[in-house]
Amino acid sequence: MRKSKPKRRIILPDPRFNDILVTQFVNNLMLDGKKSVAYGIFYDAIDRIADKAEKEGKSPLEMFKKALENITPAVEVKSRRVGGATFQVPTEIRPDRKVSVSMKNLIAFARKRSGKSMAEKLAAEIVAAYNQEGGAFKRKEDMHKMAEANRAFAHFRF
Repeated sequence: MRKSKPKRRIILPDPRFNDILVTQFVNNLMLDGKKSVAYGIFYDAIDRIADKAEKEGKSPLEMFKKALENITPAVEVKSRRVGGATFQVPTEIRPDRKVSVSMKNLIAFARKRSGKSMAEKLAAEIVAAYNQEGGAFKRKEDMHKMAEANRAFAHFRF
């Protein structure tokens, strides 16, 4: 490569939970640079799942982290052309990409949900992911099934 790798930016922890993962999630949730709005949506969603978390005996942040863990994929398929044919080659995902993919899936499926506010939709999707159900969890399962079905092409890995 001609250029050197760009330096990784340091992500500051969020003000309420003092957690870098929350900041990363809010950055993915943010639209048009409106970070304070994104923080408001996230904290509102966390407040909404607080009573459900108390019944489980956990903090809402632990519930959020467990939900993210439940929808984090281990493998994905990438298209690879070999001699005119395109194969779906299963590859393992880097740890930082795993987290990023799971966050983006959670946000995407929360946006697709029906509900009044984004905070309400996000809270519902977090609870669904925590209970190993919902769109984001289904997406992870589908990714794993695709990778399993195309395991025969794993030797084309790059």
